[in-house]
Amino acid sequence: MSRISVRGFAVASATAVTAVGSVVGVASGSTAQTNDAEATAADTTLLADIPAGQQAQVQVASLTQQADAQAIAADTSAKKDAEEAARKAAAETAIAKKAAAEKAAKAAKEAKERAEAKATAASRGGTDVRDSSSFPVQGSYSVAQIQAMARQMVAAGQYQCFSNIVDHESSWNYRAVNPSSGAYGLFQALPGSKMSSAGADWQTNPATQIKWGLNYMNERYGSPCEAWTFWQANHWY
Repeated sequence: MSRISVRGFAVASATAVTAVGSVVGVASGSTAQTNDAEATAADTTLLADIPAGQQAQVQVASLTQQADAQAIAADTSAKKDAEEAARKAAAETAIAKKAAAEKAAKAAKEAKERAEAKATAASRGGTDVRDSSSFPVQGSYSVAQIQAMARQMVAAGQYQCFSNIVDHESSWNYRAVNPSSGAYGLFQALPGSKMSSAGADWQTNPATQIKWGLNYMNERYGSPCEAWTFWQANHWY
């Protein structure tokens, strides 16, 4: 805006206020009457510098400039808000992607560990050929039935060693109890409740006991045959 337009707008405003003040002063008999009149005259002279037809244009230009400034400020604020919202959304997306990636990595790790454990057990000849839960539950089991279960759960190359241990520990009596120690079952687990890790029916289901005994031999000794070697040297395992 030019000097004339700014000055004109300021002068127009000041003149209006001064003129009103002068009229009030005259009406009230104020002692400042003379000074106010002089100020009005001075302002009127300054306002006269701008043609009457241009005074409205000056005011409109000033208001337009104010509106433009407000629009720019509003646009800047809107852009700032949009940028902040975009940053927040990006952060939330990054967090969600990270959580999904961690979950996928954990699942992959667990799958890998299971595969490695299975491969290790297979190399030792001790992996379950048939799962214990696949056998029908009965009220009682004969020795022949229990041995048949074991043959289907223990790898062929490890079965004889496995059988030797069970022969010495319980003679294949899945309800065998040691009267002095309280050791229980095919493998004389002490306490017998340790076998609950293989199933809640550890007291009455020989398949559950076989699963627990096979896992115990593999984890503690590496395989049933290594467990049998230890048993022969120590008469316990």
